[in-house]
Amino acid sequence: MTINNQQKIIIITAPSGAGKTSITRYLLNKYSDKLAFSVSAATRQPRGAETNGTDYYFMSEEEFTDKIQHEEFVEWEMVYKGKYYGTLKSELQRIWTEGKAPVLDIDVKGAIHVQQQYPDTTLSLFIEPPSVDELKRRLMSRGTETEESLNTRVNKAAYEISFKNSFDRIIVNDDLQRACAEAEEAILNFL
Repeated sequence: MTINNQQKIIIITAPSGAGKTSITRYLLNKYSDKLAFSVSAATRQPRGAETNGTDYYFMSEEEFTDKIQHEEFVEWEMVYKGKYYGTLKSELQRIWTEGKAPVLDIDVKGAIHVQQQYPDTTLSLFIEPPSVDELKRRLMSRGTETEESLNTRVNKAAYEISFKNSFDRIIVNDDLQRACAEAEEAILNFL
């Protein structure tokens, strides 16, 4: 039995700072006819120029928990107290209706959860930093982290890396061009 793109899901996951957003943008730009970005829901406020429906579906905590109770999420997580993130089932359906495969740029726990629900129709890519030290350097170079938030992210990253063997493909991002090419090859073979 062949599965069409309308039933396939591509998951790109990584610790913060590993380069998953850069790789995701590259793939979406190059394959806009085949792939579409799955917009996550979030209970946080928009940052900078973020817009509702493009960057996230911004909603209140009450709206989000109501959708949890009505089983409207494929996966969701309370990342910090009162800060929920998740993937709506309706978002996957919207993309499948366009004849494309949704690309989920989500955290490690969410990625494992989606794979468990769609074991035969997902391709999961784990983007691994060359080392935890390099990851720390990348996060520091952003200039957006306090010492405390930096340590929290680095510790979380080390924990997330311990799950890398739960995914279909591990791509070490020590060279962004090569990592993009590896992700591209895996996705084209999958589709």
